[in-house]
Amino acid sequence: MALRLVTSRVAASASSRSLAVAVRSTNAAAKAAAATSLPSFSVSRFQNLQQPASCLSTDASANLDAVPPPAEKIVLPPMVYIAGEEMTHYASNLLLDQWIKPYFDISAWEYFDLSCKARDESDDKVLHDAVAAGARVGAIFKEPTITPNAIQVKEMGLSKAFGSPNGAMRRGWNGITISRDTIHIEGVELGYKNPVLFERHAVGGEYGAGWNEVGAGTLLTTYIPKDGTPPFVVDKRDLTDDHNVAVVYHNPYDNVIDLAHHFFKRCLDGNVTPYIVTKKTVFKWQEGFWATMKEIFDKEYKTQFEKAGLLERSGGDLQHLISDAATMQLIRWTDGGFGMAAHNYDGDMLTDQIAQVHRSPGFITSNLVGKADDGRIIKEFEASHGTVTDLWLEHLAGKETSLNPLGIVEAMMGAMNHSAGLALETNPNDEVTKDMHAKVLNYTSTLRLALHNTFRYGQGTRDMTGPEGYTTEDFVGKVAWRLGRYLAKQEEETPPPVLEEPDRHYRRNYDVDHTSLRKLFEKYEDGSGNLDYKKFSKMLTKMGVAPEKSKKEDEKVDEVKNV
Repeated sequence: MALRLVTSRVAASASSRSLAVAVRSTNAAAKAAAATSLPSFSVSRFQNLQQPASCLSTDASANLDAVPPPAEKIVLPPMVYIAGEEMTHYASNLLLDQWIKPYFDISAWEYFDLSCKARDESDDKVLHDAVAAGARVGAIFKEPTITPNAIQVKEMGLSKAFGSPNGAMRRGWNGITISRDTIHIEGVELGYKNPVLFERHAVGGEYGAGWNEVGAGTLLTTYIPKDGTPPFVVDKRDLTDDHNVAVVYHNPYDNVIDLAHHFFKRCLDGNVTPYIVTKKTVFKWQEGFWATMKEIFDKEYKTQFEKAGLLERSGGDLQHLISDAATMQLIRWTDGGFGMAAHNYDGDMLTDQIAQVHRSPGFITSNLVGKADDGRIIKEFEASHGTVTDLWLEHLAGKETSLNPLGIVEAMMGAMNHSAGLALETNPNDEVTKDMHAKVLNYTSTLRLALHNTFRYGQGTRDMTGPEGYTTEDFVGKVAWRLGRYLAKQEEETPPPVLEEPDRHYRRNYDVDHTSLRKLFEKYEDGSGNLDYKKFSKMLTKMGVAPEKSKKEDEKVDEVKNV
């Protein structure tokens, strides 16, 4: 029975795809032409954003019985949108055009083009402007970007090799952690059966290192205190080789307290067991990371984890894992159900491993969490993979591509939810804001369902469905079609009426003596008409002071009922 069911689903999906085959080949050349002339975007609001012609769906089956979008769009609050380039930029435009814009007014979003060309033309001012806007707004979506190497600098005609924008963003947004979680699709078996959460310290370590090539001599690292107390030598070493690379970096630990709270709360919410990862047996300076996490855990979270039964697999306490051991456990613990927190570099390496065990970098999220000077939480969401250059080159050559946009979509939905949440925090009593917030959360959960069900119906991209899977454009079109149907089913033709409290005489134990109550009303009613009997009766009944029937009358009623 199961085999026949699977076969019928595949046949059905193949049948629906056959409707689109005829239009795919005729659109290949058009797609390539449009892709080579993608518009150059400047820093702007979204009302000026133009989409390339190739953003239109080529899936004929997806457009059959299409549900028209709502007449009135939901106005979204401010959000920063950082655009990248290549295949992920093209796919993001498709998602915006077919999944977001039909339902939302996004004119309040602030748009920044972080392509290499735009950074070069502005001498990287666009990056600084994007960071400043992110700090002000607090909710950011970022497409994957390119950090050009020496070859790409020549190919693109850039004035210099621009560094990764991530460091500037983490510093500018007071980065605390980079949260990376596995993405799961109900009914689809992936690498980990249950969620895996990871917190990667967002600052410090090798990524912010200063370095230089030096010869033989003495290397002296001196610390000069800010308070004016005498400086002292942190490290002194004699270099005997003629060719050395000297590297200096530090790990800032003030925000590890915030990291600890964020990590343990997420583990409780996600119902997973927490672990802390360091290499403190060799790198003694990492002891402070573990000590802070353990102190916060024991003081504020251990009891909650014990009550939830989440420490059974870890021996009843918060466990420390050496990074080498964590590498092995990530391969063994495929049931999932755990969370890890680590330093910047270890977190980068270990989350790459989680991505490969689970399926690919497209199946884990990436969310930078920072804190504004006024205490507001800043969140930036992006896919954990790159710009997918190989598919972009195929796209430019006019070939079919099949990009799975799952990671991009999760980032988009996360940023939209956070933006709506910030607006609600600012205006908690505003009815329009409350309505917008509820509709955004409903939309993102419905989009996730439409996306996941498209995979489950065998209509996924080729990394999930095989060579017969949908192209990039057809998959986006199919999800758009399904999303429209799901949202339409939620809409009522007319809104439900606002009902008053049901009359209390419907209740089984209602025993008000209306004869006596009427006499009481006539005694106090002054003839002005300001008080009617219905309101008077309701008020006294709710207060519990309305005259009640005598017990004899109740007994007579009971006798009648018992006959």
